[in-house]
This record gives sequence, C-alpha cells and structure tokens, in this order.
Amino acid sequence: MSHILHRNLRQVPPTAVSSDGIRIRDRAGRVYIDASGGAAVSSLGHGHPDVIAAMHRQIDRCAYAHTAFFTTDAAEELADRLIAGAPQHIGGVYLVSGGSEAMETALKLARQYWVEAGEPQRHLFMARRQSYHGNTLGALAVGGNEWRRKAFAPLLMDTLRVSACYEYRGRAPHQSVDDYTAGLLDELETNILKAGPENIIAFVAEPVVGATGGAIPPTPGYFQGVREICDRYRILLIADEVMCGMGRTGTMYAIEQDGVAPDIIAIAKGLGAGYQPIGAVLAHQTIVDCLRGGSGMFQHGHTYMGHPVAAAAALEVQKVIERDGLLGRVRSRGATLRRMLGDVFGTHEHVGDIRGRGMFLALEFVQDRADKRPFAPERKLHAAIKAKAMENGLMVYPMGGTIDGQYGDHVLLAPPFIATAADLSEIVSRLADAVEAALKQ
Repeated sequence: MSHILHRNLRQVPPTAVSSDGIRIRDRAGRVYIDASGGAAVSSLGHGHPDVIAAMHRQIDRCAYAHTAFFTTDAAEELADRLIAGAPQHIGGVYLVSGGSEAMETALKLARQYWVEAGEPQRHLFMARRQSYHGNTLGALAVGGNEWRRKAFAPLLMDTLRVSACYEYRGRAPHQSVDDYTAGLLDELETNILKAGPENIIAFVAEPVVGATGGAIPPTPGYFQGVREICDRYRILLIADEVMCGMGRTGTMYAIEQDGVAPDIIAIAKGLGAGYQPIGAVLAHQTIVDCLRGGSGMFQHGHTYMGHPVAAAAALEVQKVIERDGLLGRVRSRGATLRRMLGDVFGTHEHVGDIRGRGMFLALEFVQDRADKRPFAPERKLHAAIKAKAMENGLMVYPMGGTIDGQYGDHVLLAPPFIATAADLSEIVSRLADAVEAALKQ
C-alpha cells in the first residue's frame, strides 16, 4: 500500500514511467493518449526537447534564488513576454506556483488595492454559481461548486452569487440569445445594487468555464456587458484563466475573444505546460501604481514564487508556441476536433451538448436529449467513462455535478496543441468506445 494520500484513498493509480509527445506509458507497459493534457496542462505534450534544454540551462546557472533577495533573468523575461501579449493596460506580473495559488493571490491583491485606494469597506467578492476557482480556502470560497465547498463551508468567507452563463441549461426554448444574455446582466446589476457597490471588491469569472461545467463558453456580448457594469460601479473584474488561458482556446488569453480587458488575470496550467509548477497573476497598471505609490509592497508571498527553473520552463513554452505558430494550430485543430465529435456524437441519444473553444471541448451527457434530463448521480457515468477510456488507453477529464454540483455528467477534452489530425481521430474513436461501454454498465 502506498504511503501517498492519493486522490482515491482506496486505490493506487498506475505508475507513469515515461512520456513522449501526446502519450504516457505506465510500468505495466500500457500506453495512454493524453487527450486531456492531464488537466488542460500539457499544451506542448511531453518531453519537448527545447523546454527540457531551457530547464537544464537554468539549473546549471542558478537553480533557486529566493525573491526576498534576488530576481532572475528568466523571471524578468517571462514577465516582459506576458505583459507584451496581455490585454490592454495590464502592467504587472506576480509569479506563483499554481492555479489555486494564483487565484488566492488575485483575491488578496484586489482587496489590498481597495484598502490602499482609501476604500477599506469593500470586503465582498461576487462570483457565479457552479464555478471553480481553486481549492485553497479563499479560492474555494469564491467558487460556486457546492460539492467542493460543503465540508469546508464554515471556514469560508461569504461570497455573493449570480447565475452562470450556461446557455445549454439556462436559456429558455423560445428565448433569444440576446434576451438570455440581457437577463444575466440584469441579475448581476440587481445583485450589485442590493449588496451596495461600495462594498464589492471584484466580480470573478472564468471566461470559458472549465472543470465544473465542461468548456462552457460565454454568450456573445456577455463579458462586454459585465465589463460595462463593473466599470459603472467601480468594481474590479478578475478573469480566472487558470484552465482556459495560455492558448488553450486559440488566443493566448481566452477573454481576448470577447473583446474585454480585465483588471486582474490569473493563469497557470498551460503557462508552464506541466514542465514545472508555475502560475501568475497579471494586474492592471492602476493597481500596480496604487500599491507602488502607497505602501510600496504587496502583503503576500510564498517560498517558491518566481522560481527560476519554473520561469525558464514557462518562458520557453511561450517561445515555442509563438515560434511554431501553435495558436493558429489550436484554432484549426480545434475546429477539426469539434467536427469529428459532431460526426460521432452529434445525434447520439445521450449527448446533449458539444461545446467549447479551440482545443478545449466537452461533451455533456443526458438521459434524454429532448428534455435534457441528466443521469442519476449515483450512476457516476462520468467516472465510468473515465475508467473505460483508461482501459482503452485514453485519458479524458470527467466530472459529475455539471448542473448544480450534484446532477449532470460531462467529459472534457484538452489535447496537446501538437496533436495531429490522426491523433484527434484516434481520440474520438477511443472515446466513442468508452462511452458505449460505460452506458452498457
């Protein structure tokens, strides 16, 4: 028995012993296609020689330097590159070690900004139901997934909640998309006014919802409306791009496609593509200037933030994406994968929705397509599909509780950007076999 507290305490997962490209091999010699990039992490696949070489060079130069004493060229160059490609007016980068840490940092940065701006009464965050923003206590508090929150609820700060932008479930049959979007924005504004805009720090949202919803894109104009409302009431907009950012949806920052510039952006996963643990928070220049001209410091910090080897890995990942034109490839290959999924699952009696952007796609499963009725939670269809996929040598990212934290099943696909059309065809074929096998159980 392993002494590691694995995710399932009753089961030890297979031992990964090697990986290359989009495949991982276990100790028993089984090979798995990584169709989910782990958790939408491995954008360049495994064993990329340029990233590995960059890490070696950095280790040879300086493997670790605490940020209380030093900066490094790798961290500085990474920050410069992120700023150069960021939405308008982003002026500062804070390097951390992962997604939850990035979101925790974003929340604290937003709060400190208002304190230093002379509005310390602002103490509330607003977020959406069925969202996911991380597993640390602050991030879990703003997240709206009730299953994840339930055991820890007494420890969590209060957060204001509004409806998710979830067109498949939320838009009425005879309601136009514009009317549906307008209703969501009216709800947001009504709740802001009810709580008092002067009490709200920020509105937090994933531009494309990841783990808990399964690649749910916003409706046209939704985030533009959110930005206008936040501006009207002087509320910060925090974009959680931990899963959907860094090229995963076909643009470096997912929210670019909505024509909106947030005040704070959290990134991780694809930033370092799995080669090192790294995340980052990007902040509007106004926030940076406020702290710089006030206390002169951000009251926060972690031992491994700005780690030089992690920064070197992330920097090389970004260089490879640009050099090899991989954002364009994500858009074209994503369209190919979407078409393939439609060909196989588009009329499937138990697939209610195929959605997403770029190479960030999901299938939502239903018991009945006509009324969108989900399967019973006890069936754990998503877990059964994962198990059958693993038997078929395929890694997918499943989740239950898609609708409300209890009901609903989906499977997320986020293959590496380097996947070929033949790879995508094999992914869809193996997934189809896994779905049919799981449905027969």
